Amino acid sequence: MPAASPGSDAEARRLAAAVARGDEAAFRQLYDCYHRRLFCLALVLARGDELLAAETVQSVFITAAKKLRRVGGEQHLWNWLARVARQHLAKSWRRQKKDSLMIGMAELPDCADGTAADSALEESLDAALLTMDEEDRRLIGLFYFDRLSHREIAGQLGLSPKAVSSRLERVREKLRALVAQNLSHES
Repeated sequence: MPAASPGSDAEARRLAAAVARGDEAAFRQLYDCYHRRLFCLALVLARGDELLAAETVQSVFITAAKKLRRVGGEQHLWNWLARVARQHLAKSWRRQKKDSLMIGMAELPDCADGTAADSALEESLDAALLTMDEEDRRLIGLFYFDRLSHREIAGQLGLSPKAVSSRLERVREKLRALVAQNLSHES
């Protein structure tokens, strides 16, 4: 199935300029045109990690909303989006490496089959979720447990998909920090 795209260089330039001006309809069009294509790229670059790919795509669109300016054409727009995706993936891997160094394997419980480690992680995640405010827990639930799209969540919460994307990124960062903190205190 071919990826959707603006179709012409003039349309890509118009779309980028409108997103730069803060036009929400243009942002939705950009999202609709490139979401699937970006997800496929991110999934390959993330070596099949769907969660990392989804987070990467979300980060790309947040960056696009903040920093996308003029483009020379459709190919230039796609290359810019793909470059931002690669940068966000690299940043995620650096953060993962830093987090794993911070927690350290010595601090995780010893277990032969990994079930105790999974249990400790689940307990830490549950504890972290309980310390978060209700609005953040609801957002996590709608996205990860109910598996709703940004657009569906936006409709339920009366927000724009862009706002949902931004909030999810902030909530995930907060959740990561809380889980890491909980795991480091268990050792």
